Amino acid sequence: MKNKLVVITGVPGVGGTTITQKAIDVLKEEGINYKMVNFGTVMFEVAKAENLVEDRDQMRKLDPDTQKRIQKMAGRKIAEMAMQSPVAVDTHSTVKTPKGYLPGLPIWVLDELQPDIIVVVETTGDEILMRRLGDETRNRDLEMTKNIEEHQFMNRCAAMAYGVLTGATVKIVKNRNKLLDDAIEELVSVLR
Repeated sequence: MKNKLVVITGVPGVGGTTITQKAIDVLKEEGINYKMVNFGTVMFEVAKAENLVEDRDQMRKLDPDTQKRIQKMAGRKIAEMAMQSPVAVDTHSTVKTPKGYLPGLPIWVLDELQPDIIVVVETTGDEILMRRLGDETRNRDLEMTKNIEEHQFMNRCAAMAYGVLTGATVKIVKNRNKLLDDAIEELVSVLR
């Protein structure tokens, strides 16, 4: 029997990974044991097992057909994990590229995953910009607030399309500065 499979998305710097891990820790204390997986990491594991890459940076250099196949296999692998325990998938709803936005969950991935819920973590563009500027562990491209907000809008649009294609509900969780506990509690209620 399939357990709950929840996809959690957000733009870089919104704090989606942080609130997901903290929500999973709260649920663990209640006896609900989610497995948190990063979609890109599972893709890398699949590609590495096939001797296609040695590191994650090589992933984007694979030809498009190979990338699609690896994405599909990663989706299947994650869906199989949901047979053992509830799964929270950390990924991107859209990926901003110089040529436009790519769907983070194309149809061939959605067909495998069949998520129950899609969560979009958001906050203001100003808060994300300040978080990015303060994060010395990452080397992110500098973006204007209006570009960050456009990306969040595209994430909402894509998430709703993913919901239409799979029947998953879409939940927006606000991760505002100084209100981290509120965001965690809201995500806990979604995952519970």
